[in-house]
Parts: sequence; structure tokens; C-alpha cells
Amino acid sequence: MTPVLPALFLGHGNPMNAISENDYTTAWRRIGESTPRPKAILAISAHWFVPGVRVTVSTAPRTIHDFGGFPAALYQVQYPAPGDPALADRLQRLLSPLSVRSDHSWGLDHGTWSVLRHLYPAADIPVVQLSIDETQPAAFHFAMGEKLAPLREEGVLIMGSGNLVHNLHAYAWGAHARAPYDWAVRFETAARQLMLAGDFEPLVNYERLGPDAALSVPTPDHYLPLLYVLGARRQHDPIRFPVEGVEGGAISMLAVQVGDARSA
Repeated sequence: MTPVLPALFLGHGNPMNAISENDYTTAWRRIGESTPRPKAILAISAHWFVPGVRVTVSTAPRTIHDFGGFPAALYQVQYPAPGDPALADRLQRLLSPLSVRSDHSWGLDHGTWSVLRHLYPAADIPVVQLSIDETQPAAFHFAMGEKLAPLREEGVLIMGSGNLVHNLHAYAWGAHARAPYDWAVRFETAARQLMLAGDFEPLVNYERLGPDAALSVPTPDHYLPLLYVLGARRQHDPIRFPVEGVEGGAISMLAVQVGDARSA
């Protein structure tokens, strides 16, 4: 019997986490070890934020190094996971009548591979990426998660990758750690309480949460992957936070796990 897989939102943070060993990467590895092995992974990454909805259909998606100014070693990383055209077709049928365009040119961007190389270092699980339609409001993305929820019962791990708090203008670059900003702590605390209460409406309409939300989510790209994961929640699914922390004062590394195999 196929277990009902959890849905995961992972705060991916600095691209250097892809080749680092730290508390975050150790926690990601433990998540991979404790989660039943998926048949495939559906990734919704902050870094494929484009007009329209697209899905990767390549059988061998390329590793995209979509960043600049980092050490050469980071650009040498490859994550050669196979694609899954059959899953892409299943996704298109699930989301019908919404038009979901088959995409042959995109691959796996760093929002996806920087965390997956710790969760599943063998890169032997098929991965499909779904774009985030930048023209649509937050409620659209939450509804997408609801439509995709049946995949959890089919052995597919739904994984959103972004950051609950993501303000690069306030981020403390460099080697010295900075304590989290008060507004970042307040927004993350409020979001966690709402998630635990199962009260997702304020999180969908996050702009109404005031100045802390405006500072924590100055642009929606890194926040919206969370809504796909929350939308995929089944009634009575537990919510856990297997990874915590704030990088550079202004980037939350919080991970949100919706459900687990024992709740199947």
C-alpha cells in the first residue's frame, strides 16, 4: 500500500547551503531519511516565477545555476535526477481546465536542487518542476495546492522551496551572524501560530497582516511556494516545523511539514 506522503515547504536560504554542512543541511538530510521514499517529486521553486503555468517534461532536466558571485565550486554542482513526463501529464490533467504548458527548456533551478542534494543525494528520484504564475494572486496558488493534493496519495512528494521571510535588502551579507530582526521574528511567530491553528486565510491574504508582513514578504516569489504546501493539507494532517532558524537577520529557514506517513 502506498503511504500518503507529507507535503514539505523548505526554506532554502543562501545558495551556499547546497555545498555546506550546517544545522540546516543536516536537518534536510534527516527529513529525507525519515520520509518514505517517494516515487517522484513535484517541486515548486521560488526561482521559476514567470507569467503562466508551466511544467518540465524533460526526461533529463538540466541543473540550472541561476545565481552570480559565488565560489566556482557551487557552479560545478550537478544534480542529475531524471524527469518524469508521465507525472507532468498527470499534473496537467489534475489542473485542467487550467492551461499548463509543457516546458522543454527549464530544468532544476537552485531552489530545487540545493535542498534535494541533501534530502536525496543519490539524485535517483524523478523530479518535475511546476512554475509559479507571477500574474496570479495568492489565492490562486493556494487553490493550486488543493488541486495537487491527490498526488500525495500516489507516492509523489510535493515540495515547495522558498523562504517564509525573505528580505535581501535587510540581509546581513558576510561572515558575521546577525540576530533576527524583530519584525522577522514577529511575522514568523504569527505565521506559525496560524498554521498550527489551521487558519490559512490570513496567510493567503498576508498583505493584510501589516508592516511585519510587508517587510518579511516584500516580493511574493519566495512566499508563494508555502501556499501550495498548505493547500495540499488534508483534514486533520498535523503540521510540524522540522527546521528552524534565521539567516542574516532577514531570511527565515523555517521548514513546514504537512502530514506524515503515519497519518495515512
